[in-house]
Amino acid sequence: MTNRSTIVIAGAGIGGLTAALALHQRGIEAMVVERASSLTPLGVGINLLPHAVRELEGLGLGALLSSISVAPRQISFFDSYGRHLFREPRGVEGGYSHPQRSVHRGRLQAMLIEAVIDRLGPEAIRTGAGLTGFTETGDGVVVHTRGGDLRAEILIGSDGINSVVRSHLHPGPDPLLWSGVRMYRGAARMTPFLDGRTMAIIKGDNGTDLVTYPLGGGLVNWVLQVGDGVAGPLPGNVGWNEPADPTHVASYVAGWDVGWLDVAALPGLSETVFEYPMVDRDALPHWGRGAVTVLGDAAHPMYPVGANGASQAILDARVLADEVARDPGTALHAYQTRRRRDTADVVAANRAMHTAGTKTADDIARVTTTYRTDTERSTS
Repeated sequence: MTNRSTIVIAGAGIGGLTAALALHQRGIEAMVVERASSLTPLGVGINLLPHAVRELEGLGLGALLSSISVAPRQISFFDSYGRHLFREPRGVEGGYSHPQRSVHRGRLQAMLIEAVIDRLGPEAIRTGAGLTGFTETGDGVVVHTRGGDLRAEILIGSDGINSVVRSHLHPGPDPLLWSGVRMYRGAARMTPFLDGRTMAIIKGDNGTDLVTYPLGGGLVNWVLQVGDGVAGPLPGNVGWNEPADPTHVASYVAGWDVGWLDVAALPGLSETVFEYPMVDRDALPHWGRGAVTVLGDAAHPMYPVGANGASQAILDARVLADEVARDPGTALHAYQTRRRRDTADVVAANRAMHTAGTKTADDIARVTTTYRTDTERSTS
Protein backbone atom coordinates (compact mmCIF):
# COMPACT_ATOMS: atom_id res chain seq x y z
CA MET A 1 0.00 0.00 0.00
CA THR A 2 1.30 3.46 -0.92
CA ASN A 3 -0.01 6.66 0.66
CA ARG A 4 0.69 10.17 -0.58
CA SER A 5 1.92 13.25 1.28
CA THR A 6 3.30 16.44 -0.21
CA ILE A 7 6.46 16.28 1.93
CA VAL A 8 7.75 13.40 4.02
CA ILE A 9 10.22 14.19 6.81
CA ALA A 10 12.31 11.32 8.14
CA GLY A 11 12.96 11.79 11.86
CA ALA A 12 10.92 13.29 14.71
CA GLY A 13 13.80 15.17 16.27
CA ILE A 14 14.06 18.90 16.79
CA GLY A 15 14.87 19.73 13.18
CA GLY A 16 12.26 17.46 11.63
CA LEU A 17 9.45 18.59 13.91
CA THR A 18 10.33 22.25 13.41
CA ALA A 19 10.32 21.70 9.64
CA ALA A 20 6.83 20.19 9.82
CA LEU A 21 5.57 23.19 11.81
CA ALA A 22 7.24 25.73 9.51
CA LEU A 23 5.82 24.07 6.40
CA HIS A 24 2.34 23.90 7.95
CA GLN A 25 2.55 27.60 8.82
CA ARG A 26 3.04 28.25 5.09
CA GLY A 27 0.11 26.03 4.11
CA ILE A 28 2.20 23.03 2.99
CA GLU A 29 1.26 19.47 3.94
CA ALA A 30 3.92 17.37 5.66
CA MET A 31 4.20 14.03 7.41
CA VAL A 32 6.92 12.92 9.82
CA VAL A 33 8.01 9.27 9.87
CA GLU A 34 9.89 8.08 12.94
CA ARG A 35 11.65 4.76 13.49
CA ALA A 36 10.91 4.63 17.25
CA SER A 37 7.74 2.77 18.16
CA SER A 38 6.70 5.47 20.64
CA LEU A 39 7.42 9.18 21.02
CA THR A 40 9.41 9.13 24.24
CA PRO A 41 11.36 12.38 24.73
CA LEU A 42 14.99 11.61 25.53
CA GLY A 43 18.30 13.32 26.13
CA VAL A 44 19.78 15.87 28.48
CA GLY A 45 20.29 19.61 28.16
CA ILE A 46 20.92 21.72 25.07
CA ASN A 47 21.15 25.42 24.33
CA LEU A 48 19.17 27.31 21.72
CA LEU A 49 20.98 30.41 20.55
CA PRO A 50 19.06 33.67 19.95
CA HIS A 51 18.58 33.02 16.23
CA ALA A 52 16.86 29.69 16.97
CA VAL A 53 14.70 31.23 19.69
CA ARG A 54 13.65 33.85 17.14
CA GLU A 55 12.46 31.12 14.77
CA LEU A 56 10.48 29.26 17.45
CA GLU A 57 8.85 32.52 18.52
CA GLY A 58 7.90 33.02 14.88
CA LEU A 59 6.09 29.68 15.06
CA GLY A 60 4.10 30.89 18.05
CA LEU A 61 6.04 28.80 20.56
CA GLY A 62 7.84 31.56 22.45
CA ALA A 63 5.75 31.47 25.63
CA LEU A 64 5.83 27.69 25.85
CA LEU A 65 9.59 27.64 25.31
CA SER A 66 10.06 30.27 28.01
CA SER A 67 8.04 28.16 30.47
CA ILE A 68 10.28 25.08 30.12
CA SER A 69 13.70 26.73 29.91
CA VAL A 70 16.18 29.14 31.48
CA ALA A 71 17.57 32.22 29.74
CA PRO A 72 21.27 32.44 30.67
CA ARG A 73 22.61 35.96 31.08
CA GLN A 74 26.28 35.05 30.79
CA ILE A 75 28.85 32.36 30.32
CA SER A 76 31.65 32.50 32.86
CA PHE A 77 34.97 30.67 32.67
CA PHE A 78 36.77 29.41 35.78
CA ASP A 79 39.77 27.24 36.56
CA SER A 80 39.38 24.15 38.73
CA TYR A 81 40.30 26.18 41.83
CA GLY A 82 37.35 28.55 41.31
CA ARG A 83 39.33 31.50 39.98
CA HIS A 84 37.28 33.53 37.52
CA LEU A 85 38.91 33.86 34.09
CA PHE A 86 36.43 35.52 31.74
CA ARG A 87 32.79 36.50 31.33
CA GLU A 88 30.78 36.77 28.10
CA PRO A 89 27.23 38.19 28.16
CA ARG A 90 24.65 35.99 26.41
CA GLY A 91 21.29 36.55 24.77
CA VAL A 92 19.66 39.93 25.35
CA GLU A 93 22.44 40.87 27.77
CA GLY A 94 24.88 40.19 24.93
CA GLY A 95 23.13 42.62 22.61
CA TYR A 96 20.91 40.15 20.73
CA SER A 97 17.24 40.76 20.04
CA HIS A 98 16.24 37.44 21.61
CA PRO A 99 17.41 35.46 24.64
CA GLN A 100 19.39 32.28 24.59
CA ARG A 101 17.48 29.33 26.06
CA SER A 102 18.87 26.38 28.04
CA VAL A 103 16.37 23.53 27.94
CA HIS A 104 16.12 19.79 28.49
CA ARG A 105 16.08 18.22 25.04
CA GLY A 106 13.24 15.90 26.04
CA ARG A 107 11.06 18.81 27.14
CA LEU A 108 11.77 20.69 23.92
CA GLN A 109 10.97 17.65 21.81
CA ALA A 110 7.74 17.05 23.74
CA MET A 111 6.72 20.67 23.17
CA LEU A 112 7.30 20.32 19.41
CA ILE A 113 5.49 16.96 19.23
CA GLU A 114 2.46 18.43 20.97
CA ALA A 115 2.45 21.41 18.59
CA VAL A 116 2.67 19.15 15.51
CA ILE A 117 -0.18 16.93 16.70
CA ASP A 118 -2.30 19.94 17.66
CA ARG A 119 -1.77 21.81 14.37
CA LEU A 120 -1.29 19.04 11.79
CA GLY A 121 -3.33 16.29 13.43
CA PRO A 122 -2.48 12.99 15.16
CA GLU A 123 -1.70 11.28 11.84
CA ALA A 124 1.08 13.74 11.05
CA ILE A 125 3.65 11.64 12.93
CA ARG A 126 3.94 7.94 12.11
CA THR A 127 5.92 5.91 14.61
CA GLY A 128 7.47 2.51 13.96
CA ALA A 129 8.09 3.71 10.42
CA GLY A 130 11.85 4.00 10.19
CA LEU A 131 13.08 4.92 6.74
CA THR A 132 14.87 2.10 4.91
CA GLY A 133 15.45 3.82 1.56
CA PHE A 134 13.79 5.72 -1.23
CA THR A 135 13.21 5.53 -4.97
CA GLU A 136 13.17 8.70 -7.05
CA THR A 137 10.41 8.96 -9.66
CA GLY A 138 9.58 11.41 -12.38
CA ASP A 139 7.20 13.35 -10.16
CA GLY A 140 8.74 12.94 -6.73
CA VAL A 141 9.93 10.08 -4.57
CA VAL A 142 8.67 6.82 -3.08
CA VAL A 143 9.74 6.66 0.55
CA HIS A 144 10.32 3.13 1.84
CA THR A 145 9.66 2.67 5.57
CA ARG A 146 9.18 -0.25 7.92
CA GLY A 147 5.53 0.77 8.08
CA GLY A 148 5.01 0.73 4.30
CA ASP A 149 5.72 2.99 1.33
CA LEU A 150 4.76 6.64 0.99
CA ARG A 151 4.69 8.75 -2.15
CA ALA A 152 5.85 12.33 -1.76
CA GLU A 153 6.88 15.31 -3.80
CA ILE A 154 9.86 15.92 -1.49
CA LEU A 155 11.74 13.80 1.08
CA ILE A 156 13.64 15.57 3.86
CA GLY A 157 16.18 13.47 5.75
CA SER A 158 16.23 14.80 9.30
CA ASP A 159 17.21 11.39 10.64
CA GLY A 160 20.25 12.31 12.67
CA ILE A 161 23.97 11.75 12.64
CA ASN A 162 23.63 8.19 11.29
CA SER A 163 21.18 9.29 8.60
CA VAL A 164 19.82 6.66 6.22
CA VAL A 165 18.93 9.40 3.75
CA ARG A 166 22.47 10.79 3.78
CA SER A 167 23.99 7.34 3.32
CA HIS A 168 21.81 6.75 0.24
CA LEU A 169 22.59 10.16 -1.21
CA HIS A 170 26.31 9.85 -0.46
CA PRO A 171 27.23 6.15 -0.50
CA GLY A 172 31.01 6.71 -0.60
CA PRO A 173 33.34 7.05 2.40
CA ASP A 174 31.81 9.47 4.90
CA PRO A 175 33.28 8.58 8.29
CA LEU A 176 32.39 10.01 11.63
CA LEU A 177 35.46 11.97 12.71
CA TRP A 178 36.40 11.79 16.37
CA SER A 179 37.97 14.73 18.15
CA GLY A 180 39.69 12.37 20.58
CA VAL A 181 37.39 13.65 23.34
CA ARG A 182 34.98 11.48 25.28
CA MET A 183 31.97 13.33 26.73
CA TYR A 184 30.09 12.32 29.85
CA ARG A 185 26.71 13.99 30.22
CA GLY A 186 23.93 14.16 32.74
CA ALA A 187 21.24 16.33 34.33
CA ALA A 188 21.76 16.65 38.06
CA ARG A 189 18.76 17.23 40.31
CA MET A 190 19.90 20.14 42.46
CA THR A 191 19.51 23.82 43.23
CA PRO A 192 20.99 26.03 40.46
CA PHE A 193 24.40 27.51 41.22
CA LEU A 194 25.44 31.16 41.41
CA ASP A 195 22.59 33.41 40.20
CA GLY A 196 20.67 30.59 38.48
CA ARG A 197 21.24 32.15 35.04
CA THR A 198 24.93 31.53 34.46
CA MET A 199 26.53 28.99 32.15
CA ALA A 200 29.92 27.96 33.47
CA ILE A 201 32.95 26.38 31.86
CA ILE A 202 35.50 25.03 34.34
CA LYS A 203 38.91 24.28 32.89
CA GLY A 204 41.01 21.63 34.61
CA ASP A 205 44.79 21.49 34.67
CA ASN A 206 44.78 18.14 32.87
CA GLY A 207 42.83 19.36 29.82
CA THR A 208 39.51 18.10 31.20
CA ASP A 209 36.71 20.68 30.87
CA LEU A 210 33.29 20.86 32.48
CA VAL A 211 30.39 22.76 30.88
CA THR A 212 27.37 23.23 33.14
CA TYR A 213 24.18 25.29 33.21
CA PRO A 214 20.70 25.31 34.83
CA LEU A 215 17.79 23.86 32.84
CA GLY A 216 14.90 24.80 35.10
CA GLY A 217 12.68 22.32 36.88
CA GLY A 218 15.36 21.65 39.48
CA LEU A 219 17.87 20.30 36.95
CA VAL A 220 21.43 21.38 36.17
CA ASN A 221 22.95 20.08 32.96
CA TRP A 222 26.62 19.14 32.87
CA VAL A 223 29.05 17.84 30.24
CA LEU A 224 32.51 16.60 31.17
CA GLN A 225 34.94 16.55 28.23
CA VAL A 226 37.88 14.20 28.67
CA GLY A 227 40.75 13.74 26.22
CA ASP A 228 40.86 10.00 25.67
CA GLY A 229 42.23 9.21 22.24
CA VAL A 230 43.75 10.38 18.98
CA ALA A 231 41.67 12.51 16.64
CA GLY A 232 40.64 10.76 13.44
CA PRO A 233 38.00 8.35 12.11
CA LEU A 234 35.84 7.08 14.95
CA PRO A 235 37.10 3.68 16.20
CA GLY A 236 34.61 0.93 16.86
CA ASN A 237 35.34 0.65 20.58
CA VAL A 238 34.17 4.14 21.57
CA GLY A 239 30.95 4.12 23.59
CA TRP A 240 27.96 5.87 22.03
CA ASN A 241 25.06 6.96 24.20
CA GLU A 242 25.97 4.29 26.73
CA PRO A 243 25.39 4.49 30.49
CA ALA A 244 28.55 5.37 32.40
CA ASP A 245 29.57 4.66 35.98
CA PRO A 246 29.05 7.86 38.03
CA THR A 247 31.90 7.00 40.40
CA HIS A 248 34.31 6.58 37.50
CA VAL A 249 33.20 9.85 35.95
CA ALA A 250 33.59 11.70 39.25
CA SER A 251 37.21 10.49 39.50
CA TYR A 252 38.17 12.78 36.60
CA VAL A 253 37.42 15.85 38.74
CA ALA A 254 38.71 14.61 42.08
CA GLY A 255 40.44 17.52 43.78
CA TRP A 256 38.56 20.24 41.93
CA ASP A 257 37.39 22.92 44.37
CA VAL A 258 35.53 25.82 42.79
CA GLY A 259 33.69 26.80 45.96
CA TRP A 260 30.22 27.43 44.54
CA LEU A 261 29.68 23.93 43.05
CA ASP A 262 30.54 20.41 44.20
CA VAL A 263 31.70 19.22 40.79
CA ALA A 264 32.40 15.63 41.84
CA ALA A 265 28.82 15.27 43.13
CA LEU A 266 27.19 15.98 39.74
CA PRO A 267 27.30 12.40 38.35
CA GLY A 268 25.78 10.96 41.52
CA LEU A 269 22.95 13.51 41.45
CA SER A 270 22.01 12.52 37.88
CA GLU A 271 19.41 9.87 37.09
CA THR A 272 21.65 8.51 34.32
CA VAL A 273 25.10 9.43 33.10
CA PHE A 274 25.66 8.98 29.37
CA GLU A 275 28.87 8.58 27.40
CA TYR A 276 29.39 9.97 23.90
CA PRO A 277 32.34 10.60 21.60
CA MET A 278 32.68 14.20 20.39
CA VAL A 279 32.37 13.76 16.63
CA ASP A 280 31.47 15.50 13.41
CA ARG A 281 31.75 14.81 9.68
CA ASP A 282 33.45 16.69 6.88
CA ALA A 283 31.18 19.06 4.98
CA LEU A 284 29.44 17.56 1.97
CA PRO A 285 30.02 19.02 -1.52
CA HIS A 286 26.23 19.02 -1.94
CA TRP A 287 23.35 17.90 0.27
CA GLY A 288 20.76 16.34 -1.97
CA ARG A 289 19.56 15.58 -5.45
CA GLY A 290 16.26 15.75 -7.22
CA ALA A 291 13.43 15.63 -4.69
CA VAL A 292 15.56 14.55 -1.71
CA THR A 293 17.66 16.56 0.74
CA VAL A 294 18.94 16.47 4.32
CA LEU A 295 18.60 18.74 7.35
CA GLY A 296 20.20 19.18 10.76
CA ASP A 297 22.67 16.53 11.95
CA ALA A 298 21.98 14.52 8.82
CA ALA A 299 23.41 17.41 6.80
CA HIS A 300 26.05 18.94 9.06
CA PRO A 301 26.90 17.13 12.31
CA MET A 302 29.16 19.33 14.41
CA TYR A 303 31.00 19.43 17.71
CA PRO A 304 28.77 20.74 20.52
CA VAL A 305 31.35 23.30 21.64
CA GLY A 306 29.53 26.23 20.05
CA ALA A 307 26.06 25.21 21.34
CA ASN A 308 24.93 25.53 17.73
CA GLY A 309 23.77 22.09 16.52
CA ALA A 310 20.05 22.28 17.33
CA SER A 311 20.01 25.99 16.50
CA GLN A 312 21.31 25.35 12.99
CA ALA A 313 18.75 22.58 12.47
CA ILE A 314 15.96 25.01 13.38
CA LEU A 315 17.33 27.55 10.89
CA ASP A 316 17.50 24.81 8.24
CA ALA A 317 13.81 24.12 8.84
CA ARG A 318 12.74 27.73 8.39
CA VAL A 319 14.84 28.32 5.26
CA LEU A 320 13.62 25.08 3.69
CA ALA A 321 9.99 26.00 4.38
CA ASP A 322 10.54 29.47 2.92
CA GLU A 323 11.98 28.03 -0.28
CA VAL A 324 9.28 25.38 -0.71
CA ALA A 325 6.63 28.08 -0.27
CA ARG A 326 8.41 30.28 -2.82
CA ASP A 327 8.89 27.67 -5.57
CA PRO A 328 8.69 23.90 -4.94
CA GLY A 329 10.48 23.19 -8.21
CA THR A 330 13.67 24.99 -7.22
CA ALA A 331 13.28 24.81 -3.45
CA LEU A 332 15.85 22.17 -2.58
CA HIS A 333 18.58 23.73 -4.69
CA ALA A 334 17.85 27.17 -3.24
CA TYR A 335 17.78 25.76 0.30
CA GLN A 336 21.14 24.07 -0.19
CA THR A 337 22.63 27.20 -1.73
CA ARG A 338 21.55 29.28 1.26
CA ARG A 339 22.51 26.86 4.00
CA ARG A 340 25.34 24.53 2.96
CA ARG A 341 28.22 27.03 3.04
CA ASP A 342 26.98 28.72 6.22
CA THR A 343 26.72 25.47 8.15
CA ALA A 344 30.10 24.30 6.81
CA ASP A 345 31.53 27.49 8.32
CA VAL A 346 29.97 26.59 11.68
CA VAL A 347 31.45 23.06 11.56
CA ALA A 348 34.87 24.57 10.85
CA ALA A 349 34.46 27.22 13.56
CA ASN A 350 33.50 24.58 16.12
CA ARG A 351 36.61 22.58 15.25
CA ALA A 352 38.77 25.68 15.56
CA MET A 353 37.23 26.59 18.92
CA HIS A 354 37.80 23.07 20.23
CA THR A 355 41.50 23.01 19.31
CA ALA A 356 42.30 26.60 20.31
CA GLY A 357 44.21 27.12 23.53
CA THR A 358 42.01 28.84 26.13
CA LYS A 359 43.92 28.93 29.39
CA THR A 360 43.97 32.69 29.95
CA ALA A 361 41.38 35.46 29.80
CA ASP A 362 43.02 36.88 26.69
CA ASP A 363 42.90 33.46 25.00
CA ILE A 364 39.22 33.02 25.80
CA ALA A 365 38.33 36.55 24.65
CA ARG A 366 40.13 35.97 21.36
CA VAL A 367 38.52 32.59 20.70
CA THR A 368 34.96 33.68 21.57
CA THR A 369 35.23 36.81 19.44
CA THR A 370 36.57 34.81 16.51
CA TYR A 371 33.74 32.31 16.83
CA ARG A 372 31.07 35.00 16.75
CA THR A 373 32.66 36.53 13.65
CA ASP A 374 33.09 33.22 11.83
CA THR A 375 29.50 32.10 12.45
CA GLU A 376 27.65 35.40 12.08
CA ARG A 377 26.41 34.62 8.56
CA SER A 378 24.75 31.41 9.79
CA THR A 379 22.31 33.23 12.08
CA SER A 380 19.87 34.57 9.47
